[in-house]
Amino acid sequence: MNQTAIFSPFFATVFLTLVVWVYMYIRRIAFITTNKFSPKELAIPGRLAQLSPASVSNPSDNFKNLFEMPVLFYVLVFYLFITEQVDTVYINSAWIFVVFRALHSMVHCTFNLVMLRFYLYLVSSLSVCFIAIRALFQLAAQP
Repeated sequence: MNQTAIFSPFFATVFLTLVVWVYMYIRRIAFITTNKFSPKELAIPGRLAQLSPASVSNPSDNFKNLFEMPVLFYVLVFYLFITEQVDTVYINSAWIFVVFRALHSMVHCTFNLVMLRFYLYLVSSLSVCFIAIRALFQLAAQP
């Protein structure tokens, strides 16, 4: 198996993060411009978060969230690549992570149905847990 195949879901996750980042700024800039906040007022720590409605704060929260569980995913991808363990099971699991993270972000940044978002997050997290546990068992099985 081509070991670099694991980088397709890796870069898809990076791309997702960039898309959420752009969307977050589109929402923020529109909100700030519409409400004509002064730069001085927004310089107060936490002030923008206090003033922002969910349509502005949710994309920001999602962007922060993309630097939590995905970081473990990135580390595992590098581990699998370096140790040359990439196989179809890992690649499929990585794509499951990406798809469910993208769906989670889409829900979080738009209509934000919390229980749906929770289940999407759960599936994506379980895929990362599966990758980690499988890699750990493979490491433990080595002589």
